[in-house]
Amino acid sequence: MARPRSKHVTVRAIAAEAGVSIATVSRVVNGQAQVTPETQDRVRRAAERLGAAAAGPRGAGPGAVYVRCPYVLSDYFGVIVTSIADTLALHGRDLVLGAGESAQGAHVLAALPQDRGIVGAVLILPPEPGGELQELRATGFPFVVVDPRTPPPRDIASVSAANFAGARSATAHLTALGHRRIGIIGGPREWLASQSRLAGHTSALADSGTLPAAELRRSVEPTAEHGYRAAHELFDLPERPTALVAFNDKVAVGILHAAHERGLRVPADLSVVGFDDSDLSRSTLPTLTTVRQPLEEMGRLAVSLLTRILEGHTVDTLHIELATHLVPRDSTGPAGTLA
Repeated sequence: MARPRSKHVTVRAIAAEAGVSIATVSRVVNGQAQVTPETQDRVRRAAERLGAAAAGPRGAGPGAVYVRCPYVLSDYFGVIVTSIADTLALHGRDLVLGAGESAQGAHVLAALPQDRGIVGAVLILPPEPGGELQELRATGFPFVVVDPRTPPPRDIASVSAANFAGARSATAHLTALGHRRIGIIGGPREWLASQSRLAGHTSALADSGTLPAAELRRSVEPTAEHGYRAAHELFDLPERPTALVAFNDKVAVGILHAAHERGLRVPADLSVVGFDDSDLSRSTLPTLTTVRQPLEEMGRLAVSLLTRILEGHTVDTLHIELATHLVPRDSTGPAGTLA
């Protein structure tokens, strides 16, 4: 007798019921050929006994795409979501948007495979660890990650900007202007983007023959307020930095505010570089040198990858990094003499 249908049946439960590994269940769910017909049948019968939907790929039928962005739709996230929405419309797909606090629930991912009206998802900077994303992948539910917070598992499709190269170009720009005491106000240490940018910053310093100084590094939430506070801490050092690289343009705005309060002229006394090339970067005084991220292209490419997965195509390049480039403006200049 089949068990009552449960709200959510995990891949782990199906594997235990069938007496096979989680990897085997994943292969059956994703329609991979290296599983014998007998094992496939055993897995499907186990899924039926547990009340789960029959194991098998969803295919390219009609249905909406769930776009999850568990953050305020600011300039950064808003640009990505708008690009995804426009591209889905071109593909004839409806969009179901989960944004802000409503998309922060602990069971959002687990519920997706149970919603038969949703055929796939685009997850923007998902807060869940890689193991939970792997569990979702093992159910056969198609999704793509944009701007992964942590290194994505090998078989999960993701799109991000070239953070290492972008940060390297920002710091190299400053070293070419003669700066050597360069501070970095980065994002949270555990974020993949923060780690990649710190590595790029360190690489550019090494090229100039400069050793990175731990006292010049801060890790903060990427807001103007936190950038403002971190900048004041760095200005209080016995030897303050002559230049600062910010995690994003919001942090850079906070730095500019702190510099103004200290009577530091930008760029005569302090050079500042942001990241993103948001509207903010063109609204500051002076205008902000920054690293442009291809946010619209990240959204378009995520939809393209998801569409290929839904149509059953093999996606060979699962982790895609899109090029960034430096946009020099008025907030950077030659290193001066410290007061």
